[in-house]
Amino acid sequence: MSALPALPVTVVRFNLVDPAPTPATLSARYRAAVEMAAFADDRGLTMVQTEEHHATTNGWIPSPLTFAGAVFGATRRIGVTVSALITPLHDPLRLAEDIASLDLLSGGRLVTVAGIGYRPEEYAAHGKDWPDRGALQDEVLETLLSAWTGEPFTYRGRTVQVTPRPYTRPHPLLLIGGSSRAAARRAARLGLPLFPSAHLPALETYYHERRAAFGTEGWVMQPPERTSLLHVSEDPDRTWAEYGGHLLYEARTYASWQSAGIRSAVRSTARDVAALRAEGVYRIVTPDECLRIAQEAGAQGSLILHPLCGGMPVDEGWRSLHLFAERVLPRLKDRRPAGGAQPSG
Repeated sequence: MSALPALPVTVVRFNLVDPAPTPATLSARYRAAVEMAAFADDRGLTMVQTEEHHATTNGWIPSPLTFAGAVFGATRRIGVTVSALITPLHDPLRLAEDIASLDLLSGGRLVTVAGIGYRPEEYAAHGKDWPDRGALQDEVLETLLSAWTGEPFTYRGRTVQVTPRPYTRPHPLLLIGGSSRAAARRAARLGLPLFPSAHLPALETYYHERRAAFGTEGWVMQPPERTSLLHVSEDPDRTWAEYGGHLLYEARTYASWQSAGIRSAVRSTARDVAALRAEGVYRIVTPDECLRIAQEAGAQGSLILHPLCGGMPVDEGWRSLHLFAERVLPRLKDRRPAGGAQPSG
């Protein structure tokens, strides 16, 4: 009997932004996010996605590995992707230990995308020199790969050994993120997969050219041409009117951090809610519309839900997740055709 074709990857994104945070509101948002992750795990969603930023006034999550640990403690199957971790800001040995510990805790459910960052103020906040970011990135990545072997190696002129060894062999899944040729060269040289920050086929080609020259193995996780962050609502007009400002706040904040040369799949140029809605990076959709998006995406695509976007009230975030789990996901499974090739893996 033929297996049913796979569903799109279903992702719940959390960055815990709050335009006017207090310790009480951020605490409630953190707890809600972990509870939402457990709900997503129970309903069979694929992945939680989070990220790292510093030197903000809005609570944008600075400690994604800590958050990942809380999610793993509350779940059984769902993965966590940190996209991206600003790896040059971290102590290389401690980062190797932290990721190995999370890999053991989760049974291999952590995916780390190593980014170099694009905000000098984040480096300044951590006492790192912005011009040194390339060298810092090389050091931390090379240290991680050496440390995860469990064998002694030379680090800054001394012999060290990092234990325990990770659960995943040969090491926890580590991708290099970015939109530059430098990122592609680094990934190719180290034999690590590349995760472009936008749909960049030319960068993929360059990566494979460099990989062939270095004689390394690797692959590319290429984002689709169009990436949308989704919120599910029975009445999108009402939801845009009531909560569109939260989506705009996040879009404008994120865009303000990026220079002209930075490419991102979810970068918005909108300056008001009407423009944001027309643009399509942030979308509020009905369950029927979400179902159509999922079917169009197919097994190679993904659905990215963003229930707490830009400080969205927790209750509204829960409404979106429940609508997806109860009105979209079951129908998506029911509508899969009975035939199709046996999935690999």
